[in-house]
Amino acid sequence: MTTNLLAFIIVLGVLIFFHELGHFLVARLFGVGVEKFSLGFGPRLFGKKIGITDYRVSAIPLGGYVKMVGEEPDTEIDPKDIPISFTHKHVFKRILIVAAGPFFNFLLAAIIFFVMFQIYGIFVLKPSIGSVLDGKPAHKAGLVKGDMIVAIDGTRVELWEDMAHLIALSDGRKIEVTVRRGESEFNVHLVPELKIDKIFGAEIKSYIIGIGSGSDGFVKKLNPFQAFSESISETWKWTKRTVTGIARLIKGTESVKTIGGPILIAQMAGHYAKKGVASLSFFIAIISITLAIINFIPIPVLDGGHLLFFFIEAVIGRPVGVKVREVAQQAGMFLLIMLMIFVFYNDIARIFFN
Repeated sequence: MTTNLLAFIIVLGVLIFFHELGHFLVARLFGVGVEKFSLGFGPRLFGKKIGITDYRVSAIPLGGYVKMVGEEPDTEIDPKDIPISFTHKHVFKRILIVAAGPFFNFLLAAIIFFVMFQIYGIFVLKPSIGSVLDGKPAHKAGLVKGDMIVAIDGTRVELWEDMAHLIALSDGRKIEVTVRRGESEFNVHLVPELKIDKIFGAEIKSYIIGIGSGSDGFVKKLNPFQAFSESISETWKWTKRTVTGIARLIKGTESVKTIGGPILIAQMAGHYAKKGVASLSFFIAIISITLAIINFIPIPVLDGGHLLFFFIEAVIGRPVGVKVREVAQQAGMFLLIMLMIFVFYNDIARIFFN
């Protein structure tokens, strides 16, 4: 229990700090005054005031916030504060300030992946076949478990991802696959099958031959440039997985019982903390990506809701009316409260009924 709580505080602290740091740094870049930089909500526990900014830790550790000068459009503001007022900045600057929070969560994930790839390298799979799906092109061509694919259309491949990439780019045309089985090599010809995935209604097309990877692989050491490239790729990969997961929840193809809240995060944080710093860091990176995506959802109260209003303002040339914003904020707050109740229910049900 103590490990779970400590790990939860570490995970949440890192995520909140980076998120709010994004808002803070871009706000200061554009000359916006920041009155409070808080980790946590509620009463102030401790902190230090530097200039006009009160850097504080507050009592409720389930979030954080950056309070900027002139943050609310309908608030009266001292004329001398207009140059540092958030509301009085150009709408595109306000968009960048708000978007910086979720963006910094993506950045945090990429930094963690980069450091891990630099220290540990990356485990890569060889193009050995671990399974063959019945009725798929590979099965029809006579490929079996244990075969090693060594070339696609004469291009030698040493990694599973290189082989998969060449197959995906085949555009459905017949390809020549060079296979090593035992001590011998032979060629087979097959036509990759079209696979269509949908993410929020958008069709993602690729081509497959119906094989699964084996466990044969090795650790590849990376130089800084390779680690940087892999960190961006890994961040993008987990972003796609998370968006796909959210899309499946919305469509109803994924059970809402899989949604977890603070209790589940604390349990998982404790689990990964016991495995070591690397495992906990990886967990932070994944949660950071999830937090970024959720914050971009256009629900009032979240960053995505503010961005929606600012984009509308950019189009119509004036801020969205106060009454509309108030109603939207109330609706957004209601949705968030309902979601919090639901995830707490899921967490409790998971503990007592599973």
